Order: sequence, then C-alpha cells, then structure tokens
Amino acid sequence: MGLGIKKNDSILVITGKEKGKRGRVLSVYPLKNSLLIEKINMIKKHMKPSRKYAQGGIIEKEAPINISNVMLVCPKCNKPTRISSTSLQGGKKVRVCKKCREVMDQ
Repeated sequence: MGLGIKKNDSILVITGKEKGKRGRVLSVYPLKNSLLIEKINMIKKHMKPSRKYAQGGIIEKEAPINISNVMLVCPKCNKPTRISSTSLQGGKKVRVCKKCREVMDQ
C-alpha cells in the first residue's frame, strides 16, 4: 500500500504539539512511514564546524513526523481529506479527493 502523500503536497497536522498547523512536504520516507514538513516539528541540533556549517553551533532544522499524524489538504476545496485512487482512460492512476471528487494529480 502506498502512502498517498508526495513531495510538495499541502498537509495539515492532526495530532501532537504541532496540531492544526499546515505545511508543505519537503521529503517522504516510505520505509520509516514519516515525512519532513516545512517549518513543522523544528528541533535544535548541535553541529560542529564543517564545510556546510562554517560557524557550527546550534542549528534549527525540521525533524520527521509520522505519516499517521497528518492529513492531506485538497488543493481544490482546501479541506483536509482522505484520498482514493482511480484510473483515467489512458490507464494512468491518479489521486482523487474524497470530499469534492476532484483529481489531485495534474
């Protein structure tokens, strides 16, 4: 079974300390059932000076959040929704919003 959420999708956090916040998916980790969301679940990480972080010190970055704690937001109706999949006439599989029945994939 696929995760149903892809990079650059808009999501809503439904549980945890970040509940109610919306964000954009930066990356998906299907083996760990988690994803990275822009400006959500920020942590502080102590970094040694390196080429990437010349100064070093305390860096704030996003931590992965479990996929079960988020819901996909439909771009058409702007509501959090579950998704179903259907096949188009060309045989291509697309994601469909359960609330407004609109195709989510371009």
